[in-house]
Amino acid sequence: MTTNNPRYVSLLTRNTLALVLAGGRGSRLYELTDRRAKPAVYFGGKFRIIDFPLSNCVNSGIRKIGVLTQYKAHSLIRHLVHGWSNFRTELGEFVEVLPASQRTTGNWYAGTADAIYQNLDIVEALRPKYVLVLAGDHIYKMDYGEMLAYHVEKGADMTVACVAVPLEDAKGFGVMTVDEHHQVVAFDEKPAEPRPMPSSQDTALASMGNYIFNTDFLFEQLHKDAANPDSSRDFGKDIIPALIKEHAVYAYPFRDPITGKQPYWRDVGTIDAFWEANMELVSIEPELNLYDDAWPILTYHRQLPSAKFVFRDAGREGKALDSVVSAGCVISGATIVNSLLFSNVKVHSYSTVQDSVLLPEVRVGRHCRITRAVIDRGCDLPEGTIIGEDRKADAKRFRVTNKGITLVTPEMLGQKGSASVG
Repeated sequence: MTTNNPRYVSLLTRNTLALVLAGGRGSRLYELTDRRAKPAVYFGGKFRIIDFPLSNCVNSGIRKIGVLTQYKAHSLIRHLVHGWSNFRTELGEFVEVLPASQRTTGNWYAGTADAIYQNLDIVEALRPKYVLVLAGDHIYKMDYGEMLAYHVEKGADMTVACVAVPLEDAKGFGVMTVDEHHQVVAFDEKPAEPRPMPSSQDTALASMGNYIFNTDFLFEQLHKDAANPDSSRDFGKDIIPALIKEHAVYAYPFRDPITGKQPYWRDVGTIDAFWEANMELVSIEPELNLYDDAWPILTYHRQLPSAKFVFRDAGREGKALDSVVSAGCVISGATIVNSLLFSNVKVHSYSTVQDSVLLPEVRVGRHCRITRAVIDRGCDLPEGTIIGEDRKADAKRFRVTNKGITLVTPEMLGQKGSASVG
């Protein structure tokens, strides 16, 4: 059988348990993750990052999903309960939260491999044939069914999804070297000097943090790793390098099956990357299509009134140009240019917001000028606030990145942030 056989692929997905690793802080996002885990960070106007791997699972036909949480998980768990708890449990479908609960030891999750190890009793009770381990903090659309079929047809013990990344960026990833059959022959976790791909001198083959295991093989390897006192309990640092010498570990190139090109994939792990990925969405034809009925990105979103634009007096027009404006927003005599506004944002008269990302519940007072900024949820910008025009002045109050993007949080404004609205 081949990947062209839908029945073959559907049987594989039905026999698969997906485990989404969603416990990371994302420290390079700085204050943006002070109140929330990285997978709970907002993206694209109405989504959270976790919605992308979860939607990929559902669209791929994988309906048994566990989400492993740890760092500041309240807003993430609340989002999962509100938006992802409507599965048919009587049919064996579910999205369950698996918090760090010291199931096997008195310790919290020590690494990615340990997170799975501490939940092996749950995996064993479900008896899946395959386990799909997913990073919960990347933005992309991917059919995991194709990867499962590839895994089975290769006779792999483990399969690692991979993308080509610029060599200078590869230092932050697990970098693979493969043979002509795509079997992994070397794996370096976050190398100081990444090895380029054989076909290119300026790109490297990087792990996406998505793995498929035969379940029995996964059990065997995690028990072996847990017994090793020198292990850091991490798939990239310990498990994969130990496996490639004696077992069939294959790389699965993330490619569009029709064009052969690498699809959209972003690690929004820095303030600059987060800003850039959101800014891409306001272009006329963004590479990431969120209006795709064939592969919808699902989420939980409050029932809110439509966005509203009021006043059309000279110098006081409520308008948005080349922008994405979400439900509940009111643009009152203000101008929005090339920006992305999440839900319930209020921008008052004579203000201008340009090249910026405003998270939910932000209020911009009158006579404000906001440029190249990320404004965190719940910020109330006082009348006359100017951001993005004087880098030195901004740096005294806010966080300014090397590329000149200004991050503003309620705490920076002397306002009280709340984990309950993370």
